[in-house]
Amino acid sequence: MPKLFLVPTPVGNLEDITLRAIRVLGEVDFILAEDTRTSGVLLRHLGIEKRMMAHHKFNEHASLDRTLDEITLARNGVALISDAGTPGISDPGFLIVRGCIERGIEVEALPGATAFVPALVASGFPCDRFCFEGFLPQKKGRTKHLEELRGETRTMIFYESPYRVLKTLEQFSELFGEERMVSVSRELTKKFEQTVRGTLGEIVTHFKTHPPKGEFVIIVSAPPKPNKNRHEEEDLDE
Repeated sequence: MPKLFLVPTPVGNLEDITLRAIRVLGEVDFILAEDTRTSGVLLRHLGIEKRMMAHHKFNEHASLDRTLDEITLARNGVALISDAGTPGISDPGFLIVRGCIERGIEVEALPGATAFVPALVASGFPCDRFCFEGFLPQKKGRTKHLEELRGETRTMIFYESPYRVLKTLEQFSELFGEERMVSVSRELTKKFEQTVRGTLGEIVTHFKTHPPKGEFVIIVSAPPKPNKNRHEEEDLDE
């Protein structure tokens, strides 16, 4: 029976690959990779020689039917990987998973590396309820979307590149208030991993004097709860 395996790959440190992921990558007929050059580095590190096909946001619509046909013919299954992290999380994956389900192809998702999870748990903000936003629109609809998030009461998670992170933090400061708490992590699991925490105003100032480098995960706290006045407290006591 044909099967698609969703295989997370390390977000930085190659030691974060799981034993199960290594086994699956070695057993499948071929691998769908976001960038075959990037994935080739990982496969060589693991000692795996496997045929790869490119599957990225620029070709996933046009090549979907052909890719699904290839998966149907694969005897030992097919693995989908992204450049880093879990396929489908701010990476290609959704379309092919939906296509497999529609064709009756089994989908098996392996647990593994995802950048926002270590950034979230290391932020010190509540993790029981959160809102994952990934990459914001670069232009069209960006401001409107941020304004809609102004009243969000859960911890919010964003991905950002080093080229736009300062602008994004400045927009957050304007819309959410410069006193809103934020935790910004970069280069997760790598040698120069760093997390800075503080108010949006403080973090904006920090990155104006420390040029951003690496890929970023921004964790924005929920707005502070309004303090009850004395009369409200008395009513609750009654």
